[in-house]
Amino acid sequence: QVQLVESGGGLVQPGESLRLSCAASGSIFSINAMGWYRQAPGKQREMVARITSGGTTNYADSVKGRFTISGDNAKNTVYLQMNSLKPEDTAVYYCNGQIQRWPGITGRDYWGQGTQVTVSS
Repeated sequence: QVQLVESGGGLVQPGESLRLSCAASGSIFSINAMGWYRQAPGKQREMVARITSGGTTNYADSVKGRFTISGDNAKNTVYLQMNSLKPEDTAVYYCNGQIQRWPGITGRDYWGQGTQVTVSS
């Protein structure tokens, strides 16, 4: 089994910051990429930021310049530093990992349970 456990969500005011963490554990051979997605009420889940095992990152246009994704390969952990938060960033944030459990077996997506981020005055 593979587990992704998120932490760091909460309620903040506009302009403030939060840092999300996600740790992958279990039977893992390699992690190809990890990322953060979010889903606001009544909207589809969207990619926020993603980082590959080689360190390549990409971001949604709506968060560029405000959010930074980073990873610690040794700890199988990914972080999302969110600055200058806006009310429209309010959503449940989900951690995603493209994980290979055994050599020679194609990796697949795994998801965390989600953490709520609320930006409100």
